[in-house]
Amino acid sequence: MCSFPLLVWLKLGSNNLAGELSLSLQNCTSLSYLDLGENRFFGNIPKWIGGSVLSLSELRMRANMFSGKIPERLCHLSHLHILDLGQNNLSGSIPPCLGNLSRLTSLTSYSPVLPSARLYFTPQMDLIVNGRQMQYTSILKLVNIINLSSNNLWGKIPEELTNLSTLGTLNLSRNHLTGSIPEKIGGLQRLETLDLSSNHLSGPIPTSMSSITSLSHLNLSYNNLFGPIPTTNQFLTFNDPSIYDGNPELCGPPLSAECHSPNDGDVEDKDDKDGDETEDKLDQLWFYLSIEAENMGNGSECG
Repeated sequence: MCSFPLLVWLKLGSNNLAGELSLSLQNCTSLSYLDLGENRFFGNIPKWIGGSVLSLSELRMRANMFSGKIPERLCHLSHLHILDLGQNNLSGSIPPCLGNLSRLTSLTSYSPVLPSARLYFTPQMDLIVNGRQMQYTSILKLVNIINLSSNNLWGKIPEELTNLSTLGTLNLSRNHLTGSIPEKIGGLQRLETLDLSSNHLSGPIPTSMSSITSLSHLNLSYNNLFGPIPTTNQFLTFNDPSIYDGNPELCGPPLSAECHSPNDGDVEDKDDKDGDETEDKLDQLWFYLSIEAENMGNGSECG
């Protein structure tokens, strides 16, 4: 298929194409932009993506029928800043090495496209941001997204993902992820959208999340989270209780469930118990003292 080794952009999205990806695409070694979204491609994500094609900066494969694991070779794409694999049949765990994508860990810019090429084509890509599909054109190179939603991924959220300090959108919703939200998630300082809904996550909401002051869209609904909702910084702006639905053990505003210190009941019970024990001991002491006094009185009469 690729008779143009200098081909930079390939947009095939929304075309009802089907089948496995042609191996000839691996010869497109200069590809920077690849959009295969909204088709009927199936099979595994080919390993040549991240092998012979290393210049990819925008990769969109959402809404197909790709299966198997997310190949770790994607982690070799040092220029990658848009990765959209949502709405497929991918399984397995999230590769921790995605946290090493250098374009998402620094503010350095990269543009493999020759300036003259931009005279003939302006990149355009439809992406899900803040729960809505939005079309990006001229600012596409500034958009940083990882979307792995609506697959069959399982296991923990890799802590390594918290290294992606320039990531703007992270969508891992509608999978089978377990474990807790990484405590170091506060490292995602430029994160604007975080969607972890409809998984099996447990534990408290990390306090470090309060430090992400750029966060404007949050969805943690339908997990097994518990404990108090943070009450500082951006969390003061999240007034919609539906973003916490399906977590019956979460408490605090904007939910109606009030929070109680985890040991309040225990401390109260202990105080009551200690008070009862002290009172019992005092009663016993007075009892023995009164008997002793009575015995001493009887003894003096006999003398």
